[in-house]
Amino acid sequence: MSSVKMHADEVDIDESLVGRLVGAQFPQWADLPITKVRSAGTDNAMYRLGTDMAVRLPRIPGSVAQVGKENRWLPHLAPHLPLAVPVPLGKGVPGEEYGFPWSVYRWLEGENLFDEPVVELHDAAVELGRFVAALRRIDATDAPPAFRGGPVCTGDDEVRAAIRDLSADGTVDGDAATDAWEAVLRLPQWQGAPVWVHGDLLPGNLLARQGRLSAVIDFGGMGVGDPACDMMVAWTLLSARTRDLFRESAGVDDATWARGRGWALCFGLNAEHYYRATNPVLASVGRRAVAEALSDHHRTS
Repeated sequence: MSSVKMHADEVDIDESLVGRLVGAQFPQWADLPITKVRSAGTDNAMYRLGTDMAVRLPRIPGSVAQVGKENRWLPHLAPHLPLAVPVPLGKGVPGEEYGFPWSVYRWLEGENLFDEPVVELHDAAVELGRFVAALRRIDATDAPPAFRGGPVCTGDDEVRAAIRDLSADGTVDGDAATDAWEAVLRLPQWQGAPVWVHGDLLPGNLLARQGRLSAVIDFGGMGVGDPACDMMVAWTLLSARTRDLFRESAGVDDATWARGRGWALCFGLNAEHYYRATNPVLASVGRRAVAEALSDHHRTS
């Protein structure tokens, strides 16, 4: 991926820094090789440590809280989930002129679906549905709020700005996007108790081995709230033919499904708008999400 910075407040991270941090705080791993992991992630940098560990470091101040959250809650969630998730092995502290906490995880084998799309989408749709359904059933006592756990309408200003700019240069049909977005704003909101959600089920946060979905990673946005945000994967990854399999397996009602499509539209417009110059891979996922969400809206309206 490009080394161009994606955020104005992004800090410098490289293999040398990671090596110094590991050497100072985890001397038992000091002699292991460190390799940068190719990733379209926006909040954290990833480095492979030896063959069976990964170091994850926040790029920006806004992602620092993810470190403590993942270390606290992943062990609580993992035993209840049908797919592999990251296993924290160590929590680092600021040092070596790096000002944020950071983590060491067990390495999960597999290719992320940004780089190698899963072959068997029917299987992936069912497995993802089971995953989000299992997540919702986990005890949410004292759980933190999710990154996307609130009403999708809170993104109204950003979405309208994205539509304005992207329609001005011909990237999106502004009238169609506005019509679909205003339909989202009219949807009934979640009235149930907050439930666990991953919050960022994008192709880059899903791993596959031998063409089959095997793991879900990057739980930095996890927490509790409206389960609609985890429906977003139906439009960022799945096809029209496999979307219904996911919905059936996930077991959500019509309003939650419609809000999920709203989240896909919201994410897609904002990703294309913000990242098209600095993270073209993520922007392309956003473009697909917008196209799929608009097509679905047109078909069902």
